[in-house]
Parts: sequence; C-alpha cells; structure tokens
Amino acid sequence: MRLLPHRLDTARGVLCALLTALALVAAFLAAAPAAHADTQICDAYGTTTIQGRYVVQNNRWGTSAAQCITVTDSGFRINRADGSVATNGAPKSYPSVYNGCHYTNCSPGTALPARLDTISSAPTSISYGYVSDAVYDAAYDIWLDPTARKDGVNRTEIMVWFNKVGPVQPVGSQTGTATVAGRSWQVWSGSNGSNNVLSFVAPSAISSWNFDVMDFVQQAVSRQLASGNWYLTSVQAGFEPWQNGTGLAVTSFSSEIRTGGNGGGGGGGNPGGQTACSVTYATNVWTDGFTADVTVRNTGSAAVNGWQLGFTLPSGQRVTSAWNATVNPSSGTVTATALSHNAQIAPGGSQTFGFQGTYSGTFAAPSAFTLNGTACNTA
Repeated sequence: MRLLPHRLDTARGVLCALLTALALVAAFLAAAPAAHADTQICDAYGTTTIQGRYVVQNNRWGTSAAQCITVTDSGFRINRADGSVATNGAPKSYPSVYNGCHYTNCSPGTALPARLDTISSAPTSISYGYVSDAVYDAAYDIWLDPTARKDGVNRTEIMVWFNKVGPVQPVGSQTGTATVAGRSWQVWSGSNGSNNVLSFVAPSAISSWNFDVMDFVQQAVSRQLASGNWYLTSVQAGFEPWQNGTGLAVTSFSSEIRTGGNGGGGGGGNPGGQTACSVTYATNVWTDGFTADVTVRNTGSAAVNGWQLGFTLPSGQRVTSAWNATVNPSSGTVTATALSHNAQIAPGGSQTFGFQGTYSGTFAAPSAFTLNGTACNTA
C-alpha cells in the first residue's frame, strides 16, 4: 500500500521519537554504576575490601571445618559455619571487618597505627544481626601495642561483647563492673598466653551502637594495661562462634581516627590529651578497717569531663563500699569512676569521693594515682 505524504511524515516522526528515547536509555545505562555483586569468601584467611577503606576477613583459625562469609557493601554475613569446638576453650574463628592493620594487611588509607596520646577521638558505629541457634559472642576488638605494630600479636586486646549466646565467657575472670560510654558492663581480665585481654560484657544484647573507642582505651590505661605512648593498631567488629553461626551478620560498620586535637607526648600520657591533676588521700584507720576520703583536683586549664581515677590498693586491702563514685574491682589495681552528678571537674576545681574497706597486716596508702590515664601529683 502506498503511503500518502502526510502519513509518511507521521511515521518518520514516530520513528525518530523512538530512536531518541532508545538513545537516552542507552546513555543512562552507560552512566549508571554497575550493580555490586556480593563476594563469597571460603578461604580460611581470605579477605576483601569494602567502601575502599575497610577490610573484611573470614579469619577461620580455630578449626579445619568449612566456614564461608558473604561480603556486602556494608558488612558481611556468615552463610556456612560447619563444625564445633568445646565451649571452655577458644572459638572457631573471628570473621570480622576492620580499620587498621592485621598481620601486615592494612585497610586502605587507614590512620592506624596511631599513638594514643595523639588521638583526640575515635568515633565508630556497628550494627549486628543475631541468630539463636548457635553458640557465639558478638565482639568489638580494640588492639593496643607499645610499638606501631602492623604484624603479629599485640600486647593488649580490649574486647567489647555486644551479645553472647550459650555457655561461653571471656578470657580470665570477672573483676567487677564499670560504666563506660554511658553503659554498664561486666569487666573481665586475664591473659590468653599471648597477650593481655580486658573484656567488657553487656548484661543484655546490643544490636547497634555508636561510641568512642577511646572511652574503652582509657579503661585499659587506668588499669596499667597500656599508656599514652602506646599505639592503637586496629579496631575490628565481628563474631566468635563456637558452634554453628550461620546467619550471623555485621550489617554496618564505620570507624574514624581523629588525631591532633589536644594530644601530647609523655610516657604516661592521657589518650585525647594531657590532664594536670593532684590527689589528696585522707584516711581514718582502725583495727582491720579504714575509710578513705579522696579529693581529685584539676590543676589544668581545661575541664575534665567523665573522670576515672586509677590506683593500686596495697596487698591485703579490700573495698567494701563507696560513695560519690563506683570503685572496681574491690582489690588490687582499681578504678574509681565518676557518677553522673559529679562527672565534670572544672579548671581549678575538684571532686571528692570516698570508700570504706578492710585490711590485713600493716596499713598503707596507695603510692600513685592516674586521672584518665595521666599521672597525678599527691598533695
């Protein structure tokens, strides 16, 4: 059939419009980023990077049974977790995501290792996905060492247990409780034969949280497990499974290391900056018992927010009660932590707390004090 002129023009117009539309679609598809394909890792020590700045590792070190993880843009999920190990020993693995250096594998562009007294803050966030048909803990690991170590085992490991399921416990024994970053924790301390381990166990499951890593670092410093001239080498978030573990997931992770700020040098430095302080320790002693009234004075030029006073009770002394602070553990190296109403010490100001205790043998006062990790003068 022969087309009339006006019908031919109409057909040509429709064809041009279709070709133009197809060209626009093709241009859009060419410009759009390719969809990310999730990566599966089954190799025992296999790793990959996400977001161009974090490393995700399978890290199956405690068993020969298969373990596989699926790595996403924001974290990972365990999709195979064969085998089991005894719950009174080490876990099967630690699949995790990290910022920093782990056995010479450093995350892209990391600021770690970084000296503690140069770090003003280290904000981080983590979200977990849990399952009930496994035995595991969900642990945030913080690694500290006297050197800027990028390989091997660090001297001190801080573990923050967001959750635990089944009959498992941290290394060592429980030494008390503490309030850190606004939350209450059971505190455990011990050694695994290779490094010191300081653990904070949540009394109930935490599925997601934003916090400052340095709040926990200060706990290690106050317990003489680190000092300001040590280094933060990595922060890691993942799971320690003993039995099963399929379905456990880190759904998001972020970590930032902020340096500069108020940092300063010195072997006993305070993470986040130096604090000038003095302590007065007044006692009333009787046979087998005593009370101590402790005054902490800020002799520096900046306010102290959230103070912790560390000291070591002489052998034979034990704290039985305290006021205006929590004092944990009850003997040995202890930490007095401020309450909400007296957490700030203004420049030139002071806060006072006290405790009652028992003793055996000859009574003596502690010989040294640290305020948020920095040595204080005694008045």
